[in-house]
This record gives sequence, C-alpha cells and structure tokens, in this order.
Amino acid sequence: MKPLNFLECVHSCEDHRFDLVYPPEVRALSRVHWTPVMVARAAAEFLAGEPGTRVLDIGCGPGKFCVAAAVATEGSFTGVEQRMGLCEMARWVIRRANLPNARIIHGDATEVDFSNFDAFYLYNPFEENLDANFKIDTTVRLSSDIYEKYTGQVARQLAAAPLGTRVATFGGSCEEVPMGYEYAQSTVDHRLKFWKKTNDFTRDGS
Repeated sequence: MKPLNFLECVHSCEDHRFDLVYPPEVRALSRVHWTPVMVARAAAEFLAGEPGTRVLDIGCGPGKFCVAAAVATEGSFTGVEQRMGLCEMARWVIRRANLPNARIIHGDATEVDFSNFDAFYLYNPFEENLDANFKIDTTVRLSSDIYEKYTGQVARQLAAAPLGTRVATFGGSCEEVPMGYEYAQSTVDHRLKFWKKTNDFTRDGS
C-alpha cells in the first residue's frame, strides 16, 4: 500500500495516520497530550452547530483539535498555545492543509478575551502543572499556583459568557466549568463531556 500524502493524513479519522503530519518528537506525545481525531470531530459537531461558530481551543498544542475540527465542520476554530514551537508547528500544518477556518494564537488562557468566541474546548489544559509525569517539556514554568490561576481565569470568563454558550471537555476534573453550565451528555467512555450554559448566576444574583 502506498504511503499517505499530507492531505490524506489531515483528512484521516485514524490517529496513527493523522499524526504523520507532525515530526516524530511531536507525534510521540499524541497518545497522552493531543486530542484523538474522533474526539475532535465529535466535540466539533457539538460546539459548532452552525457555520461560522467561533470555537476556542484552550491549550491547543500542535493544533490537532483545530485541524481535525476545521476539516470536519464549517465552524471557525482558534487555538491558543503558550509554547512557541508548538504554535509554529500548528500554523505550518494549517497553512499546508489550506484551512481558512483554523488559526493559532501564541499566548495563554489569561491573555484571551472569551467574548470573542461562542464555544470552548478544553482537553485537560492545565494538568501538567500538578503532575510532573504529565508535563510536555521543560520550556515553560509549571506550578500548582499557575494551575489555580489559569483554572480560575477560565472559570470566570466562562461564567461571564452568554446563555447558550457551549463547552466540551475531554478528561480532567472539569474545574474550569463554573456553575450555570448544565452537563448535557458524554461519550468516549465518559471522558468527552458536553456542557451548555443554562443559568446566569453572575447576573441574576443567585
């Protein structure tokens, strides 16, 4: 069987094929740190219910979720990533795949205005601050204080989002999801969870 070309990899539903778009050192982290393709597609279908829905992936790594989601839906996907190397890798894949509905921001969750987005995706984005065995590399500072800072900031911004805002979480304790979000459903062995904001506690004084 002939080897897959780049675009065949990007459009593949199989992780071992999709991950061939990345260099070996990034590919090796996929099983633990990057979103599986079928999870990305399922989450994207929930988050981007209408064409042009603006979805933010918090801690996007090399952009696997954004790429897989942009290929499968008509949503608009933005990833934010604090590691410049991963940010550049994600941008390279997006350019080569010619995906106008995906982009990457270099920064962290505290630097993004959530009001610019309609829906949000989180794959355990801050867990490496708590578990040394879970860290991606040593290029950024990690600590429990940073975990609390980032988790709290995301929760506050999600709390201020309008009713109807959708969130998908994959793995983790979901501490970033504040009161007011109703747990809609789950799939993939209950690791992929869907949430929708149904109550506005920050505005009605409840």
